Amino acid sequence: MATATAVSTNTPMSAEEKKVIFASSLGTVFEWYDFYLYGSLAPIIAKQFFGQLDPQAAFIASLLAFAAGFIVRPFGALVFGRLGDMIGRKYTFLVTILIMGLSTFIVGILPGSATIGAAAPVILIGLRMLQGLALGGEYGGAATYVAEHAPAGKRGAYTSWIQTTATLGLFLSLMVILGTRSVIGEAAFSDWGWRVPFIVSILLLGISVWIRLSMNESPAFQKMKSEGKTSKAPLSESFGQWKNLKIVLLALFGLVAGQGVVWYTGQFYALFFLTSVLKVDSATANLMIAASLLIGTPFFVVFGTLSDKIGRKPIIMAGLLLAIVTYFPLFKALTAAANPDLAKAQATAQITLTVDTSTCSFQGSPVAKEVDFTSSCDIAKRALAQSSASYETLSGPAGSVAVIKFGDKVVTGLNATKLNDYKFDEATVKGIAAFKKELAEGLKAAGYPAKADPAKINKPLVVAILSILVLYVTMVYGPIAAMLVEMFPTRIRYTSMSLPYHIGNGWFGGLLPSITFAMVAQNGNIYHGLWYPIGVAAMTLVIGLLFVRETKDVNIYAND
Repeated sequence: MATATAVSTNTPMSAEEKKVIFASSLGTVFEWYDFYLYGSLAPIIAKQFFGQLDPQAAFIASLLAFAAGFIVRPFGALVFGRLGDMIGRKYTFLVTILIMGLSTFIVGILPGSATIGAAAPVILIGLRMLQGLALGGEYGGAATYVAEHAPAGKRGAYTSWIQTTATLGLFLSLMVILGTRSVIGEAAFSDWGWRVPFIVSILLLGISVWIRLSMNESPAFQKMKSEGKTSKAPLSESFGQWKNLKIVLLALFGLVAGQGVVWYTGQFYALFFLTSVLKVDSATANLMIAASLLIGTPFFVVFGTLSDKIGRKPIIMAGLLLAIVTYFPLFKALTAAANPDLAKAQATAQITLTVDTSTCSFQGSPVAKEVDFTSSCDIAKRALAQSSASYETLSGPAGSVAVIKFGDKVVTGLNATKLNDYKFDEATVKGIAAFKKELAEGLKAAGYPAKADPAKINKPLVVAILSILVLYVTMVYGPIAAMLVEMFPTRIRYTSMSLPYHIGNGWFGGLLPSITFAMVAQNGNIYHGLWYPIGVAAMTLVIGLLFVRETKDVNIYAND
């Protein structure tokens, strides 16, 4: 890491610098818009492309398809990071936006599983992986490009504009979805209208390509190239030499992993929690998320600018600590505000499931059909999960049938008999239907709602809680681009910073919805999934405090 101190400057932002920030940010907003459309429409996509699965499994499978784009992001970072360090920043992320935009457009015209069968989810996952590869090369290029144009002492402020792009892209996707829904109606949107936001992205692609063709190469890269100092092997330099690999590992585990889980908890998991757990209708949930994003987004620039004065590390670590300490109370408060009937029922009619635990299967399977769950434990857990009911599992005698208790109500489960791999026998079908009906009626009588009552949603309080979650996002994310840029020399900067960023955000963060919902389905408590982001954030907080050095006064050209 370079250690020479750069002289700060208070000169106003030049027209060229404004153009660099605007062009880089706008193109990246569009790219995030493409990427997050899928996440915003996950429940509908589950029905369109995974309709052959049990509803719970279909939703988890759709989240894993969403996660597929994140899984390949580090590989995109390697491919495009290497190109960016060898041939330049500008042309590399021109290629990435073309791949992203075309993949998104194709999703919009891709037939569903009802039309082309198993080929539909396979092609969908392939397109998600192409999007992930493109995004893996996008962020590092945009952040590096802006940072290398920024004057010393203002890198946090300048790169914080890039940090707003992910949130603005999510906001834009929500607005297009809400606009389309309001014009054509919910029934038409669920049937075919969900494709419109994907298809119109081709227009955004055209604008983005035009903007990026007008951009100039980074001056730092141009200078290095003219001096013949570009890296001939950025991958081996970045990861084959311990002095650089050590910094990559510290960046990953001491900064980005925790930042990734806080980002996805505060924006995506919050949205999934509202719609899939608290049963708030999608339009209302999207509006409340959008409002919180509007409130919180300016703080990316606030904290990025503040990091130029007090340092990047204190702000990021403070954001992690706040998330660790407050996630459980905030999400419980979110339940009380968004679905007070559910919160009341959980407090007054707690549910226990007494069962032979050796007969319980893993409930987080992404490929399970309802017919795959034959034990009374599995049937009971599936029914409770689909009702968003938190419950405690108690160990019962060997061979015993599941018994569900809440309040004065007792519902006895049943074991299923399969005719084959695709269906139950007739008696089992009737028995499961009767069991689910009795359970649903009992839950309703105990106060458990089928969905959130719109008249009882405390919208101002929900938006306030969501805004706090977004504020944590801005604390950990606003300064991080500048910090990552400052940790590596110019010749391998694109490659070196991209890999930890995309492992942290793509794997630790991007897999968060899938992991947390699988944890909830398996454990039975709707808040149990929060242990995942809290655990990762705690790891990053400890490593970051002990081993990561402050970078705000680093001269990013010192090691070139």
